[in-house]
Amino acid sequence: MTMMTHEGYLAELEVDQDAGVIHGRVVNARAILTFEGEALAELQQAFAETIADYQDWCKERGVEPGKPYSGTLSLRIAPELHRRVAEKAAKAGESINQFIADRLEEVA
Repeated sequence: MTMMTHEGYLAELEVDQDAGVIHGRVVNARAILTFEGEALAELQQAFAETIADYQDWCKERGVEPGKPYSGTLSLRIAPELHRRVAEKAAKAGESINQFIADRLEEVA
């Protein structure tokens, strides 16, 4: 799937060959946000306008639009894996959080 970013917001793009347009859907906002365009420049402009409209809508209502990524990740793992990660983190002299963040950084 092709992706596009704007101000930290991430959108999935889908080509509709029959209609001759590209549809975009923001995947990391608290609202359903969509946009479309026939060419890349038009698509980028529509994405920017969609984000600006969303931010304006939130401001008018006194609502925080929410950051696309807060930096907090909740993860459920098996207890045995949790134990092994805790042991490896301790051996590395790191917290579990730092140990996992370092491993994710390696693969991202």
